[in-house]
Amino acid sequence: MEHVESQKDKVQLFLRILWPIMVTQVSLYAMNMVDTLMSGRVGTDDLAGVAIGSSLWMPVFTGINGILLAVTTIVAQLMGSGRKDRISEAVTQSVYLAMVLAVLVVVLGFFALDHIMTFMNLTPEVIHISFHYLIGLSFGIVPLFLASVLRNFFDGQGFTRITMIITVIAVPFNVLLNYGFIFGNFGLPALGGIGAGYATAATYWIIFFVSVAMTFKVPVLRRYQVFVKWFRPSWKAWKEQLSIGVPIGLSIFFESSIFAVVTLLMGMMFTTVTIAAHQIALSFTSLIFMIPLSISMALTIVVGFSVGGRRIQAAKQYGRLGVLGGIGILAVGAVFLYFFREQIAYLYTTDRDVVLMAGQFIIIAIIFQLSDAAQSGLQGVLRGYKDVKVPFITAFTSYWLIGIPAGYSLAAFSPLGPFGLWVGITLGLTCAAIGFFVRLQIVQRRAELAADN
Repeated sequence: MEHVESQKDKVQLFLRILWPIMVTQVSLYAMNMVDTLMSGRVGTDDLAGVAIGSSLWMPVFTGINGILLAVTTIVAQLMGSGRKDRISEAVTQSVYLAMVLAVLVVVLGFFALDHIMTFMNLTPEVIHISFHYLIGLSFGIVPLFLASVLRNFFDGQGFTRITMIITVIAVPFNVLLNYGFIFGNFGLPALGGIGAGYATAATYWIIFFVSVAMTFKVPVLRRYQVFVKWFRPSWKAWKEQLSIGVPIGLSIFFESSIFAVVTLLMGMMFTTVTIAAHQIALSFTSLIFMIPLSISMALTIVVGFSVGGRRIQAAKQYGRLGVLGGIGILAVGAVFLYFFREQIAYLYTTDRDVVLMAGQFIIIAIIFQLSDAAQSGLQGVLRGYKDVKVPFITAFTSYWLIGIPAGYSLAAFSPLGPFGLWVGITLGLTCAAIGFFVRLQIVQRRAELAADN
């Protein structure tokens, strides 16, 4: 990765970093989508069970992954300022931190999962599938978090194609493992939706081992001697990463958890058919969201690299390019979603009632995705500036103090019913986008003043 001057060169650099991230994110989400698709073919209970299990797991995963995302910002700024000698220690300290966080998640899940399930108004079959899906998935938590550190190490230097290659390698393994564990092929037990958890865990191990191999095989990575040259654990280094990563992680957690809470509220307030329809709409629209999410991640890299090199105007240009591009792409996707909403639903299930309701959810999703694209891109720019604390407060206020209460009120006390929950999501995301935009104007002005002095 290098500093460039012309607008054309900036666009080319941004796209060179972006497209492998996009392939990676789509591939990663495709794994989750395969879980849902194959589980839905077993039965509606399996589809609903995996939906509930995924909804409990994804906020935890995205929140912890957000903490580890600090590595991307740190490495990008070290690269931009020419302090490459500090990268190896930063990555090693993050490896230690990832292991600690993984153990904490497993321990907390061991004590809390059973209690969480008892509070949910679900059928015994759905609870059983959700519970054991998560148990199977837990065997892959440690390698998943370690692989996330290595991915951020690669991406922070602009080597996003390495991550893409690793993920593309893992996808067919995930499909085969799901085919085996869900339906009982290749001599494996037929576990239904539960098997998707074990297949996912096995895939996480594959991603981790391939990532480690890359640190030894790729010359430009081998020079950092990750997993060869070890540093003593440092609370000071952990504190630096946590000061950046915790607000990022909490912001991502508050965003992703609104979808989890909506799914849980669906389970408590409405029928299994509603849960399944909600999960179908959420699954496919989330796949499309991987595009603006990828743009957000690429923005963090190029903005962080520019800020590290004190090139504030370049950082502003990258920000405009990415945010407007993400909104434009989602606007085009909205047309596709509207005209093919029922055909999309039929990919997941043959139940006509589920298909019709999923189509109605997708129409509402068309609206909230535009706000989601804007807030995601703006957050990516702010992370490049290492500005994470105010965005965290903005995210909490928008999602939890506005979005969730509004959605619950509309679902419980208006004719909208379950669709009111999705209207609440739309309101929360829109408020977040406005708040992030205002904050970015302040941060950019401060950065310009600091660069001039």
